[in-house]
Amino acid sequence: METRSVKKKRLLDEIYASFSCGEDRISDLPDAVIHQILFFLPIKSIAKLSVLSKRWKHMWHTFPDLDFTTINVPSTSTSSSGYNNSISKVSSNVYKKFHANCTSAGGADFIDQVLSFREKNSGIRVLRFRANLSFSHLNALIRGAVKHNVQELDVEVATNDYFNFPRSAINSDSLRVFKLKSKYPGFRLPPSSIMKNGFKNLFSLSLSCLIMYEQPSLHDLFTETSFPLLKKLSLDGCTGLTYLHVSCRVLEDLILENCFQLENLDITCSKLEKLSVNSCFDSYSSGTEVKIVGPRLKSIVWSNNTITDQSCLENLTCLIEAFVGFFVLLEDLGAMKLRSVNDFLSGLSHSHSLVLENQSVEILSKNNHLAGISLRPFSKLRSLELHTGFHKHNIPGLANLFRSSPATNTLILKITNEHNIQRRKWNRDLWQLSNSGEERFWESQSNAMNSFLQHLKVVKIHGFSECESDVSLVKFLLKHGKVLQEMFLCVAELSKSRDSLHREKIKSQIMGFSKASCNAKIVFK
Repeated sequence: METRSVKKKRLLDEIYASFSCGEDRISDLPDAVIHQILFFLPIKSIAKLSVLSKRWKHMWHTFPDLDFTTINVPSTSTSSSGYNNSISKVSSNVYKKFHANCTSAGGADFIDQVLSFREKNSGIRVLRFRANLSFSHLNALIRGAVKHNVQELDVEVATNDYFNFPRSAINSDSLRVFKLKSKYPGFRLPPSSIMKNGFKNLFSLSLSCLIMYEQPSLHDLFTETSFPLLKKLSLDGCTGLTYLHVSCRVLEDLILENCFQLENLDITCSKLEKLSVNSCFDSYSSGTEVKIVGPRLKSIVWSNNTITDQSCLENLTCLIEAFVGFFVLLEDLGAMKLRSVNDFLSGLSHSHSLVLENQSVEILSKNNHLAGISLRPFSKLRSLELHTGFHKHNIPGLANLFRSSPATNTLILKITNEHNIQRRKWNRDLWQLSNSGEERFWESQSNAMNSFLQHLKVVKIHGFSECESDVSLVKFLLKHGKVLQEMFLCVAELSKSRDSLHREKIKSQIMGFSKASCNAKIVFK
């Protein structure tokens, strides 16, 4: 398959070959076709083509996709013979002036030049740039793009001080996608009265390094009236954001990241399909709360978030997949936090696939000892993936999950390697006797787990080692998994380092037990 760099070189060779043979067939193509061809080239290469003829100058001044993020990256296409031969035909002074504009001020001067030379009625489909510049310079660039009816703005800037959100973008009727990322110290939004009167045609909004101190009116900004057409929203690194309410009617994709001061999150979106929340919520505040209402939500990623005091997930009946991980100091977990985790996981009960990170399993291990709290059954769950250190105290929590997964057919356990050195070594008697404490516990759960065991078909254990926890669970599943078809045992690196004879004995014991109890295929990796 032709790589992008090879394709760039081939296109440039063909264009210059067309000129060198005196038969410029490419220039006779319609503007839209030539623009589509140029789309695959770096913007510097497109600009240099403008010196070939008036036709190509027009193509450059009307080119709709302006991606300046490559202007400081050497282009592999410039080494082509056709390119070098053509450059020799143009004035060296013109080329030197062009090159200086490309590289000065991080390319900002070049962007100014490109926008100033654009033909009056030529629209901009995409403007993308990364630069170090002043706020006034940034404002001027965005105003220039808005004048040309820009549809997508993707901007990453660094300034000496925080700046105000460019107001010219707010009132643009043509803007459909807007991404604004600031490096430290960030930017501030204008008053809500201004924000709520703009962005009527915006489909996608991404804001990074946003300062929201002393702007409480903006916390209720993302509503149907303010963003009637918004389908995708991404907020990253919002300092001072303590409360956020999102209720955009047509919103389908919501991403929140690094909002460490968030205390209350309220999401009510009837068409939301994807939700990702990472590294959010204040660890030191009390009364924290999360509420999610999403009847069409299909995917949720909840990673490294502080546990809120209250959790309420309602009407997630279309949920397909969920990934859950918490950030918590386990010694600080009280009854309120444990109940909140239970409520959060119970709200995911309609999910078809569930992944729980190590901290989630640890919390459930503690939760198992809290009287009066139990998980709601995951009646639709088909795939359950658990990341765990798999210590003895984790076993009751795992059993609780198995009991709550009556229709699961695939179980994946990923045992973290860093814990293996602390776990008990293999004892061949574990395969012959039925008197270990862990094995007796699993046997006591067989009736309560009957539905789980009647549906389980595939088991994958990554990081398997020859300790009591692993052996007892494998024996239990092989013995009671009546429809079990395959069991994959991926041996931990620590176990691999031991002598091969020892490993073969383990395999032999497992295979022997499997043949005596079920017809499942055992695969070692």
